[in-house]
Amino acid sequence: MAKKEVTSALKIIPLGGLHEIGKNTCIFEYDDEIILLDAGLAFPTEQMHGVNIVLPDMTYVRENRHKIKGMIVTHGHEDHIGGIAFHLKQFDIPVIHGPRLAMAMLERKLEEAGVRDRTELKSVRPRDMVRIGQNFLVEYIRNTHSICDSFTVAIHTPLGVVIHSGDFKVDHTPVDGEHFDLQRLAEHGEKGVLCLMSDSTNAEVPGFTPSERSVYPNLEKIVMQAEGRLFITTFASSVHRINMVLQLAQKHGRAVSVVGRSMLNLIAHARNLGYIKCEDKLFQPLHVARSLPDDKVLILTTGSQGETMAAMTRIARGEHPHIKIREGDTVAFSANPIPGNTIAVVGVIDKLMQQGAKVIYGRSHGIHVSGHGCQEDHKLMLALTKPKFFLPVHGEHRMLVKHSQTAQSMGIPADNMVIIENGNIVELTENSIGVAGKVPSGLELVDTSGSGMVSDKVLLERQRMAEEGIVTVAAAVDWAGKMLAKPEIHLRGVVTSMEKSMVQKWVQQRFEEILALRWEEFGQPLNGKKPDIDWGGFQEAIERDLARNLRRELRCQPTVTLLMQIPDEPPAKFTDGRRRRTRTAAQQVAS
Repeated sequence: MAKKEVTSALKIIPLGGLHEIGKNTCIFEYDDEIILLDAGLAFPTEQMHGVNIVLPDMTYVRENRHKIKGMIVTHGHEDHIGGIAFHLKQFDIPVIHGPRLAMAMLERKLEEAGVRDRTELKSVRPRDMVRIGQNFLVEYIRNTHSICDSFTVAIHTPLGVVIHSGDFKVDHTPVDGEHFDLQRLAEHGEKGVLCLMSDSTNAEVPGFTPSERSVYPNLEKIVMQAEGRLFITTFASSVHRINMVLQLAQKHGRAVSVVGRSMLNLIAHARNLGYIKCEDKLFQPLHVARSLPDDKVLILTTGSQGETMAAMTRIARGEHPHIKIREGDTVAFSANPIPGNTIAVVGVIDKLMQQGAKVIYGRSHGIHVSGHGCQEDHKLMLALTKPKFFLPVHGEHRMLVKHSQTAQSMGIPADNMVIIENGNIVELTENSIGVAGKVPSGLELVDTSGSGMVSDKVLLERQRMAEEGIVTVAAAVDWAGKMLAKPEIHLRGVVTSMEKSMVQKWVQQRFEEILALRWEEFGQPLNGKKPDIDWGGFQEAIERDLARNLRRELRCQPTVTLLMQIPDEPPAKFTDGRRRRTRTAAQQVAS
C-alpha cells in the first residue's frame, strides 16, 4: 500500500486472548474504519453455572458498529471463529475473509444460528491480498499449525505493515505438504515491518515444537498393539491428526466409526476440500462396526478434554446410548489437557479404567504435539520479520513476559514493545508504541439455551445458590398489614444445625416484628378510606431484612426469596371509586 500523509495513529485493541487461553478477538482501527481479526470463544469454568460459552465483552464494537468494514479470519479453531455467529446477532459485518476450511465451518454455524444473511463470506488462498475499507490491505501468508489451512497475515496500513502471526509453529514436514511460507515473511522483513504481533502460547518452552508428523510412528504402534477395539480421542479440529489416524486405520485393516457431531462435521468439510483423502468404505456406522471383529474396529471420538457432553465423556460415564466400554478395549488420548481441564480429563480416564479399558495418555507416549511454536520458533519469526515494534499476544501473562524477553534477546529494545491486557488501546505510530487508554473488556456469558446472555448478577445468584442453597419464604398479608396465615419456609441445599421447626418459628416471629415496625412506611390510608400501599417496596424491604437476619441465624449465606401473596381487592370499607395501586408483575406471579 502506497503511503499517504499520515495524520492518525493506528489503534490495536485486543478484546480477548491476553492473560488467558481462548476467545481471541482483536480490533484494528484507523480514522473511522475498523477491521476485526478473529472472534473466538472460550469454555466456562466450573463456577459458571448454566453457562455454555464465554465471549469477550463486545461493547466497544457495538458502539462503533458503523465503522466496521470487515473481518479477517486466520484459521478455523473455535477460539478464533466460535464467537462470530453470536456477534452477528448484534451487529453486521460487511465481509469476512478467511481460509476455505474456516469459511466452510463458519458458513454452517451461521446458517444454524440464522444469521447467514448478515455478512458475506469470501475464501482466500495463500498470498491472496484483500482490500478492506480505504486503509487496510491484507495479505494471507501460509503458516503451519495443528489445523490445516492456517495463515499469518500482513496488514498493510497507512503507517506501514503490521504482521499478525496467527497461531503457528514452524513445521518443516507438514502432514498435508503445505509448508510455512517463510520466504514471504523474509521479504516483508527486508522491506520493513512496523510491528509484529506474535503467538505466545509456548513462550516458556525451550527449543522447537516437533513436527505433527512425529506422532505417526507412535500412533502406529498403538494401532498395531491394540488387541481389541481401539478408541482414539483428539481435538475435533486436529485435521492433520485425524488424517493420520485414518491412514493408519486403512493401512492396518480397521474400519472407522466417527462419534461426535463436531468431528463428523469437520471430517466432512475437510474431505470436500481435499484436506482428508480416504475411501468411503473406510467409514462404517456403529451398528455395522458391532458385527465386525473387535480388532478390526477403530472408534474416533471427541472428548479429549473431558467436556461434559462430549462423546468420550459420556462413554466413560456409561451414558452413551450406543457404546459401552468392555474388557479388552484400548483408549488413546491423542491430546494433552489444556489449562483448567486436567481434573476433568483425569476423571474420564479413571472411569474408563474402572470399566476395564487400557488407557494410553500422557506426554511419555508421544502421541500428541502442540500446534504452537516454542522459543526457537519465536526467534525464527522475529529474525525473518525484523519488526521495529513488538506486541506479544495469545497467552497468559507469564507467557507474554517470556516472549518479550525472547524478543529483547533478538535485539528489539524494551521501549519498542508493550505487554498489554484485554481492552488496552495500543497506539502505534511510525516512531512510537504505547498504551493510550482502555475499552470495556469483561466477559459476555451465553447460557445453555444459546439464546440469552447471563449477567454478572444472575451468575452471582447461581453461584450462591449452588454453594449455599436457597431459602424460600411464602407469606400472605391483608390490606391492614396483618398476616393471614403462618409463613411457610422451604430450605433447599442449606446446611444448618437448627431444626426446621425452629427456623419456622423464628421466621414467623421476625415477620410479625417487621410488620409491626415498618408497615406504616408502606401502607398509608388515603382520607381514612382506601389504603395506598407500596407493595413492591414493602416486599423488597421485608425480603432484605429476612435475608440479613436469616443468614446470621443460619450462619451461612443462602439466597433468600420471599413469595408474598396479597388480596386482589381491598375490603369494601376501603372502596371509594379511586384507582388502586397496580401491583408489580412479580407480585402478580407470586399471588
